[in-house]
Amino acid sequence: MRRLLHPTLILGTITLVSVVVMALLAQRLFPGDPMDMVAVPFTWPGADETVPLGSDLMGRDLLAGIFHGARVSLLVGASAAIIALTIGVTVGALSGFYGGAADAALGRITEFFQTIPAFLLAVILVAIMRPSIGTIILALGISSWTGVARLVRAEFLTLKEREFVRASEALGASDLHLIVSEILPNALTPILASTGILVAQAILSEAGLSFLGLGDPNLVSWGSMIGIGRDALRTGWYMSAIPGAAIMLTVVALNFLSDGLHAALSPRSSLRNA
Repeated sequence: MRRLLHPTLILGTITLVSVVVMALLAQRLFPGDPMDMVAVPFTWPGADETVPLGSDLMGRDLLAGIFHGARVSLLVGASAAIIALTIGVTVGALSGFYGGAADAALGRITEFFQTIPAFLLAVILVAIMRPSIGTIILALGISSWTGVARLVRAEFLTLKEREFVRASEALGASDLHLIVSEILPNALTPILASTGILVAQAILSEAGLSFLGLGDPNLVSWGSMIGIGRDALRTGWYMSAIPGAAIMLTVVALNFLSDGLHAALSPRSSLRNA
């Protein structure tokens, strides 16, 4: 229990929970369309109490955009991470467990995807499939699984030689049982720790895609808010700075959460605290 009180884990959890609460309350606090023009354009933060964080070039409420943007950013981050984890864990588990020809073939596929920069691959996929929330999630998931695959492969190569796995194998356990019930649960620590990094990378990548004009035009995200505000960086820098700060805080929180989980769940940490 004491390991769960790691400072970075606590700080990351509190910040991330705050962002999740913002996303959950977005529709209740700001029931209208966040893309509606509700104020005078270029209203600076604090100048109008009806729009506390000011308005953008078109008079849209930045505070409403931040709350609704949290929903989109978290949805993209979590969904893309799930896709990346599914592909990465499957490829890494099969590669590490079977070895030989399977390992070589899956290794070549992983290396092929690694030769293409993840963000560039995402840009190509979104451009081909046309920008939408679904294609963005799919593109980010497909482009970010290779690190997880290599991590899981390394864990499986080590764990499959352990005594408890050999004992289950001697008792006639199937390959599926060995992979899912014996090895995978013991490889969860690094997988869980990497999940926060995957979500953070997906949020940053979505922001980059939206900044380039490849975001979903029907939804407000933090990245699209930055993209809109770039046309007024000199005269209204707050339009980009506010959503940029939201992205920064969320990504830092996810990194803290990942580091805290690794420190709390690591066997070495357990031995030090014993």
